[in-house]
Amino acid sequence: MSTVRILGAVLAVATALLTGVPAAGATPPDTEPCLGTATCTSGQLADGTPYQFAKPGRWNGVVLVDMDFAAGGLTTPLTARLLDRGYAVGGTTRTVTGWRIAQAIDNQAAALARFEAAFGQARWAIAEGRSMGGFVAAGAAQVHHRVFDAAVPMCGGLGGSVGQWNQKLDTVFTLKTLLFGDTTLPVTGIPADVPGAQRQWIAALTGAQSTADGRARIALAAAIGQLPGWGLAPDGTATPMPDRWDAAGVENGMFLALAGGPLPYIGQAMSSRRAIEQLAGGNPSWNTGVDYARQFALADPSQRHAVLRLYAEAGLDLRADLRTLAAAPRVDADPAAVSYLAKGIVFTGDLRVPVLTVNAIGDQISTVAQQDSYGALAHREGNSRLLRQTYVRTAGHCTFTVGEQVAAIDVMWQRLRTGHWPEVSPSAMNRQAGDGRYLSYDPLRFNRPYSG
Repeated sequence: MSTVRILGAVLAVATALLTGVPAAGATPPDTEPCLGTATCTSGQLADGTPYQFAKPGRWNGVVLVDMDFAAGGLTTPLTARLLDRGYAVGGTTRTVTGWRIAQAIDNQAAALARFEAAFGQARWAIAEGRSMGGFVAAGAAQVHHRVFDAAVPMCGGLGGSVGQWNQKLDTVFTLKTLLFGDTTLPVTGIPADVPGAQRQWIAALTGAQSTADGRARIALAAAIGQLPGWGLAPDGTATPMPDRWDAAGVENGMFLALAGGPLPYIGQAMSSRRAIEQLAGGNPSWNTGVDYARQFALADPSQRHAVLRLYAEAGLDLRADLRTLAAAPRVDADPAAVSYLAKGIVFTGDLRVPVLTVNAIGDQISTVAQQDSYGALAHREGNSRLLRQTYVRTAGHCTFTVGEQVAAIDVMWQRLRTGHWPEVSPSAMNRQAGDGRYLSYDPLRFNRPYSG
């Protein structure tokens, strides 16, 4: 065990004491047999957040802490595979914290302390998770680097809280300006009737998709917002990945990313923005000074091709639409709301522990360009040696196989055991996964970076 981990354990105990863990000498958390030879412990943190852990009978000394584990993680195929491989697994839920990301990050350290109070000190503690859980895992690595030895964020919004929501503003602002300017569809200031706003937006986008003008402008908004040109069907099933130069196929993928599948981009842009605005006391996003013509010029070449082709087919003037965007009144942020959102969390590139990221190239929520932002910041701060980033050929949000997720965790365990990164090429990751779809991928430069 490293000196940093020992010092971190002391800090974890201190954090736990402040969040309601029994004082030294008090009765440790209860444990009970579960899942064959495993032993479980569960309870609540001081803020009411549930936590739960399972330790296998033959423990490899690693504990995985996941923000979403206590919301049904005990019975998943992933948990069964990890326990079989010797990992202790557990964590919290987001039910109490929601978009209170700073609190959720601290809760991961507090939950780890509960685990160690019940089972003894872990040899290695890894923050990991998917979606917001991946976002929080990366945050735990930055904030609690003396407590966690590593992090494996999967499909997390690694553009940071402010950056990712600025990017989402760009997409919705472009759609509203070019297609729905005469409607009351919200961009910010999301109303309390979130389901109603979601239905109205999806209906409007579906209607626009049926026209040549609508398809062209949907493609432009998606290209500006760096959405994938590949999505899931409305029933959640995978669609074929379109050929890069198939303009109609790429645009249809953009539409599905925006308004199709079980978690459409526009739906999350309404629900999560409403939650954030309520917590922050205002709007934390802005597009003042943003040049949308420049963002389009830097978009993926296949998406630029699709936009140009579809504008020509529709008989529209792309330059005129870009001038319309340039002249449109901008959205100002509320400074206090920006400050609130930045606390949970803005990534700085200040890595102190190894981090392995995993992202789908067709993820409509945690867009793949955000991974570039995270990597660029680590490089700027001279910390690239601590970071490895991997990509999976799949559409949708967090649509990884069990094998792909276990492979990433196994790679990090090897990194911790040896002090050196093993091979993380796509072929090596796919051999490890068995059913892997890892691929070589160079994401676009994130167009809305924010590091404070």
